[in-house]
Amino acid sequence: MDLIQLDISAIKQSDSQNNAYVLILNELTGKRQLPVVIGWCEARSIAIALEGSSQPNRPLTHDLFKKIGDKFNLTVQKVVIHTLIEGIFHAAFYCKNNNTGQEETIDARTSDAIAIALRYKCPIFTYEDILTRAGIIINSSRQTDKSIDIEDKKNEKNKKSVTLSLKKLKKLLNIAIEEEDYEKASRIRDEIRKREKNK
Repeated sequence: MDLIQLDISAIKQSDSQNNAYVLILNELTGKRQLPVVIGWCEARSIAIALEGSSQPNRPLTHDLFKKIGDKFNLTVQKVVIHTLIEGIFHAAFYCKNNNTGQEETIDARTSDAIAIALRYKCPIFTYEDILTRAGIIINSSRQTDKSIDIEDKKNEKNKKSVTLSLKKLKKLLNIAIEEEDYEKASRIRDEIRKREKNK
């Protein structure tokens, strides 16, 4: 399967989970985004690496990993988000021992893998299947539709998505994406896929 390269677009605080953040990954050659929920520590570590700001007095875990790798002449060549199981992404490091030429693949949490990938300045990839199942397409212009009235929007949180038509769900998905509420968009997208599968 072909790999699709991703780039970090943003880190946003989660509206629905305490101490959780949403890491937004963009595909380099398309409009899809992959939202990944991560913890506070990993979000901080990724933000520090992205900003290139001064390091903390004591090394963070991901910095420590890099220092050990440098000491033993190990490099991370790429990170691949390879699996999505029950809404959880799984990733792997592709590492190389530069002294012996030996290469190894090591499983990791996606948030840790990305934090380390930033420190090694190596690319991040995923597969088409993952993007198809979990990706969100960003539309630059949203067309408003009169069929979604204000009352629907107000009661949206109180309504169960199963009571809404497929057409309305797709419109709500576009609104959630426009408002950059990626967690909500992910839930709506999952409901749409579940219904389309059961047709």
